[in-house]
Amino acid sequence: MKLYGRMLSPFVRRVAASLETLDMPYEHVEVAPFDEWERAQAINPVVRIPALELDDGEVLIDSAAILDHLDEVAGARALTPRNGKPRRDVLKLVAIAVGGMEKTVGAVYEHRFHAKEKVEEAWVARCESQAISALKALDGLAANTGPSGWLYGDAISQADISATVAFSFAAMARPKLGVADHVPSLAAFAERLEATPAFQNTKP
Repeated sequence: MKLYGRMLSPFVRRVAASLETLDMPYEHVEVAPFDEWERAQAINPVVRIPALELDDGEVLIDSAAILDHLDEVAGARALTPRNGKPRRDVLKLVAIAVGGMEKTVGAVYEHRFHAKEKVEEAWVARCESQAISALKALDGLAANTGPSGWLYGDAISQADISATVAFSFAAMARPKLGVADHVPSLAAFAERLEATPAFQNTKP
């Protein structure tokens, strides 16, 4: 398999960390849509990353769809429960984490793609506030993981991976926010996962 994108993208990184966690071999191919538009467009017509090329040449797009496929292949080792309330619970936590990623990206893009005098600081502040709010919701769970040490259940799930990526991305992309000060339990949780091979091998 080939994973297209840059680890700077939290959406690419959560797929890569999942591949690593599931011990699924893959080749990482660096591609930056905004700097390599035509190359990225040839991979994904929407010109977005990540994209995952399967061994038979089929290309999957969008991190949620990619992760759904990986869970199907993983079977009993899937990172998201297959059905029922456990599935809904994990997907809700993943949605919170991904929402935090999206809002952090929104704050970053406002500065990257607008001239300084045209940056809407109120919008940046709103995005940052929403990102922090999402991380605080996850922080409450990280403070009460119980004996398992995971955000949900007794084994690592997509909730743990996406929450860690969301925190680490926000801390890296918006350092002025002092994210760790807002979510100390999530910061400690993420630090533990960041020390594992799955995250060490996918560092931006």
